[in-house]
Amino acid sequence: MQPDLLPGHRAASVLHNLRLSSPLVHCMTNDVVQNFTANVLLAIGASPAMVIEAEEAAQFSPVADSLLINIGTLTAERSRAMLAAIHAANDSSTPWVLDPVAVGGLSFRTQFARDILSLRPAAIRGNASEILVLAGDAAGGRGVDSTSDSSSALPAALHLAQLTGAIVAVTGELDYVTDGVNSWAVAGGDILMTRVVGTGCALSAVVAACCSLSGSRLDNVAAACRFMKFAGRRAIAAGRGPGSFSPAFLDALYLLNEEALA
Repeated sequence: MQPDLLPGHRAASVLHNLRLSSPLVHCMTNDVVQNFTANVLLAIGASPAMVIEAEEAAQFSPVADSLLINIGTLTAERSRAMLAAIHAANDSSTPWVLDPVAVGGLSFRTQFARDILSLRPAAIRGNASEILVLAGDAAGGRGVDSTSDSSSALPAALHLAQLTGAIVAVTGELDYVTDGVNSWAVAGGDILMTRVVGTGCALSAVVAACCSLSGSRLDNVAAACRFMKFAGRRAIAAGRGPGSFSPAFLDALYLLNEEALA
């Protein structure tokens, strides 16, 4: 059965809570997207921090409201820092989010992502190919690009959520967000969003911000997806192509309001 679309009033409520709390997000993300990710968090109303040295990461995770683990430019040294941060986050009940960038095609990152699934992520956000790999159902996509559509990965997302206890968001033309029992679909966005580096990685950071909020974590993660798709559609309407998209997208996130979402 196809999940229902996330109601607009639920997304609006999450946005209200996000801007009231302005969560501090510890972003251990890839080198390609750090600046864009930080700007996206600031535009939506959260606060970013990029702390990646192992000793500092372990010290900082308990201070932050949530932690993002994005393995896009994973190295052995960075994997050790990420593990230190995850353990410190778990010790302090700080929710953490996994973005399993390009798992499946490369063995080091794939094994690392599978290993940390046992460390209780609050949420997992990936494209269809990445979610299929983590659920054990496929060999992987083409680099960071998915070779499967999100609807084909919904059963894998349900299984992965049941296996890990995490909220799983599989993103694509339609996003699907599930806790293993209940699910939401999120519509919007545009193919142009795949022509700009960092939109998916930045979404994972917004998911991390929303995981720190009170209320339904399923609704919170689905709302993060809705924020990005809604702003993406507005940015595309205001721009002319990839070069004008990024500033228009940041403006759209900054101007996003509860009335428009509802």
